[in-house]
Amino acid sequence: MRVLVFGGAGFVGLNIAAALLARDHAVTLFDRAGLPPEARKEFALHGDRLTAIQSDVTDSQAVEAVIASGYDAIILGAAITAGPAREASDPETILRANLLAQTPILIAARSSGVKRIINLSSAAAYGASAFRDVLLDEETLCDPASLYAITKFASEKVAARLASLWQCEIISMRLSAVFGPWERSNDVRDTPSPQAQILAAMQDGREAVLPRPGVRDWIYAVDIAEAVTLLIEAAKPEHQLYNISTGVEWSALQWGQELAALHPGFICRLTDTSEVATVDLHSPADRAPLSVARMAKEFGWRARFGCADSAADLSRWWTGHRGGA
Repeated sequence: MRVLVFGGAGFVGLNIAAALLARDHAVTLFDRAGLPPEARKEFALHGDRLTAIQSDVTDSQAVEAVIASGYDAIILGAAITAGPAREASDPETILRANLLAQTPILIAARSSGVKRIINLSSAAAYGASAFRDVLLDEETLCDPASLYAITKFASEKVAARLASLWQCEIISMRLSAVFGPWERSNDVRDTPSPQAQILAAMQDGREAVLPRPGVRDWIYAVDIAEAVTLLIEAAKPEHQLYNISTGVEWSALQWGQELAALHPGFICRLTDTSEVATVDLHSPADRAPLSVARMAKEFGWRARFGCADSAADLSRWWTGHRGGA
């Protein structure tokens, strides 16, 4: 298949690209940032099966031109993960990138005969419903609050409505809290994962200090990529919306301590009484886990990586890509 990934140079996009390339698909990455320097050499090994286009998802002419070149599938992954400060200062840019850019893509995809579109949504769409201590399945009522969450939920609704009207396949995937290879700071990501912050502290020779354990159904980006690839290749998925999660809870603190066990001298711990945390959990409370029963029942899919093995795998990746411990 020929697959076009919007937001393809982001860390989730790069993991998806790697999984698709490993399955012999041809991949085009469309991103305003372009491939990060450290990724160019590794992805160059795939030759002409990988193309990188540096352009903005809000440029409808550029979007239409690339889609017109012909693709079997498109992944919508471009987004600004905005924090409160950006929401207050620049809501228009957030809405344009996260939601309004979706429509020209879908229209162009329909005109070009794209067979399947995957819309990467987020567990943030559950909003306040996620803090009621109940398992979150795809039927749970959503109550999003932040602009990021609102746009993700709205993107699902737009996708479902147009898929119904046009009789085409547009599938949304609600991703749980993601971390993993290629995650880095940039101008569209205000909320780096706690795991990325812990890894950065280790790289800088600092302690990673958390305000609380931070329990969540964290999911490794490699597992996300495998789930996306499965839905790209599936003959005919039964649903328009799927939760993607480990379905298992563990804490960011536990993950950091698993990493610390692999790197003697590094410390990951909770704050003392009067101490300021150095790791931001981006939430005052722990969200309930996502149900993955739909993916498991239909495809037999389960995430491969848990707490300890994701720490070990990311440690190996970091050692190979950043110069190591």
